Amino acid sequence: MSGSLAFDEYGRPFIIIRDQERKSRLTGIEAHKSHIMAAKSVAGVLRTSLGPKGLDKLLVSPDGDITVTNDGATILKQMDVQHQIAKLMVQLSQSQDDEIGDGTTGVVVLAGALLEQAEKLLDRGVHPIRVADGYEMAAKVACEHLEKVSEEFTVSPKDKEDLVRLAMTTLGSKIVNRCHRQMAEIAVDAIMSVADFERKDVDFELIKVEGKVGGKMEDTMLIKGVIVDKDMSHPQMPKVSGYSSNCIVYEISSMVQQVKDTGANLVICQWGFDDEANHLLLQKSLPAVRWVGGPEIELIAIATGGRIVPRFEELTKEKLGKAGTVRELSFGTTKDRMLVIEDCNNSRAVTIFIRGGNKMIIEEGKRSIHDALCVIRNLVKDNRIVYGGGAPEISCSVAVAEAAKKISTLEQYAMKSFAEALESIPLALAENSGFAPIHTLAEIKSRQVKENNPRLGIDCLNKGTNDMKSQSVIETLSSKRAQILLAVQLTKMILKIDDVRGSADQM
Repeated sequence: MSGSLAFDEYGRPFIIIRDQERKSRLTGIEAHKSHIMAAKSVAGVLRTSLGPKGLDKLLVSPDGDITVTNDGATILKQMDVQHQIAKLMVQLSQSQDDEIGDGTTGVVVLAGALLEQAEKLLDRGVHPIRVADGYEMAAKVACEHLEKVSEEFTVSPKDKEDLVRLAMTTLGSKIVNRCHRQMAEIAVDAIMSVADFERKDVDFELIKVEGKVGGKMEDTMLIKGVIVDKDMSHPQMPKVSGYSSNCIVYEISSMVQQVKDTGANLVICQWGFDDEANHLLLQKSLPAVRWVGGPEIELIAIATGGRIVPRFEELTKEKLGKAGTVRELSFGTTKDRMLVIEDCNNSRAVTIFIRGGNKMIIEEGKRSIHDALCVIRNLVKDNRIVYGGGAPEISCSVAVAEAAKKISTLEQYAMKSFAEALESIPLALAENSGFAPIHTLAEIKSRQVKENNPRLGIDCLNKGTNDMKSQSVIETLSSKRAQILLAVQLTKMILKIDDVRGSADQM
């Protein structure tokens, strides 16, 4: 790196660094090839994680923290990505996670396949804009076909079995699949507790996911209330508050008698209080919990219908919250204790409490349950479903290939390429399940056309049937549609970039 000395208007010297030799510029087809190579390498990493037999990735952070997961968004978030286009793939996965919550691996694999097919078209002299236009036409055909083959799904708190099977499809590829029926039931119960069926909406703020190391994953439970990682401020205070408990949440410790006079029989304090106050509370038979965080305080207030009281002058009986039971959970030999507030006045607030042998299992459990919650939430909003196992992709591929035959312009080649790219999902599922991918795909594709059955997919779990309806492998229409639209959107963006300037080590 070279530099030269210069002087400002006051005669003070400064050095101008010339690092132009470290800069690189890519243009035209060379830029496109670089973009596609970066995107393919990212998609290649995630490809092996697709489906119920997909492999997990072990990621080590700069601090030495270990994460084992097959969640696409998590893998990409923790990968140290330098290339600009690879960073866009990370954002693509994050967009799918934010919008839908599921399908984060599939969307990246599809985007990688679309760009791989685009590369072949560019080599044949097709202009990138024509490729992008063809992909957009194909995406429209695919989405219309998905709506045609989708089915209405009954979402009712009275009949949860179908919803549980849907959640099990999501959890089948996760690390929690050892007890994935239990996890699916917990996810469904949580959503049903907080869902507003009239507005077709689910308030995720009312669902809290907590985890604590210790025990086994089967000990995971749903608490119809709030769990706080605290115990009573004094070991001699009663561990269970009786029914119709009145909870007062306050921020400074004094006037114990005043609190008692309001009829409260449990005090939850955001800040600490000294031993003298603690002793007074014990004498007055008033159980108390101290150093409870702000978010927990607010959640408790929502759940119990109580008011947070900043000043004792404002303390009245009307501001008390009500809970059925307040009890302490203790964990085996570790002597860890947590406070559980159940049967609250506003019972819509729930907590999923995840257990596991170590921090890594807990974190993956949280990610898995989040995906299941998102899928059930999406179904409350839009109750249309398609069947999984690569069946919708194969069906859409056939529909797009048929539509391409009716196009007389150059875009027909891009549409045919789009149809081939869709097949990358079932191919990856077959490969990850140990089957001969091309042979398996060809067989199912011909059966779909012959039997006119869009439910036929890859039998990843060797259940003896390719009909995904009989296997109860269900996916939401909104998830599949979002995968296609987001993948096409990113592909179009990348195809329209033909001039990149930046550091040579990032190209």
